[in-house]
Amino acid sequence: MRMLKTSMTIIGIFLLVQFFGISVQAAPQEKIDPSARCPVCGMFVAKYPNWITQIRHADGSVKVFDGVKDLMAYYFDSKKYGGDGQETIHEIWVRDYYTLQWLDGRKAFYVTDSDVYGPMGREFIPFDTQKAADSFLKDHHGKKVVTFEEITPELVSSMHSM
Repeated sequence: MRMLKTSMTIIGIFLLVQFFGISVQAAPQEKIDPSARCPVCGMFVAKYPNWITQIRHADGSVKVFDGVKDLMAYYFDSKKYGGDGQETIHEIWVRDYYTLQWLDGRKAFYVTDSDVYGPMGREFIPFDTQKAADSFLKDHHGKKVVTFEEITPELVSSMHSM
């Protein structure tokens, strides 16, 4: 009887996902292979655990990056870096700069052009709340706070160029 209930629950979840487009988010990958390289710059990402970001594709494959800047470069032009296009990106994970807790990258707030640099120089610094981002902006001479939707390919390119 217990197995039947479990099976019915799984079927119910499957039906909700399929018919109503409800998205179930998995957790970010915690263990990063030491040989994993950023698909954008080629850096070994496990060396910089506080800066690691991730994209999970719809097929379950995970790409890891050495910071938000390279994640966003991949997001906007994944085919250039061996991906299948933006439409296959299912999840985006970043770490809050202060707490190091994983965040849904689409819901985070990012500080640009601060005096804090990531492994590859200038970086988008992610936060869970607007308040934390505003505080960091003031303390670290950031230029502005942006949401995921406000990040553009041009902004990503400008972060790479300096």
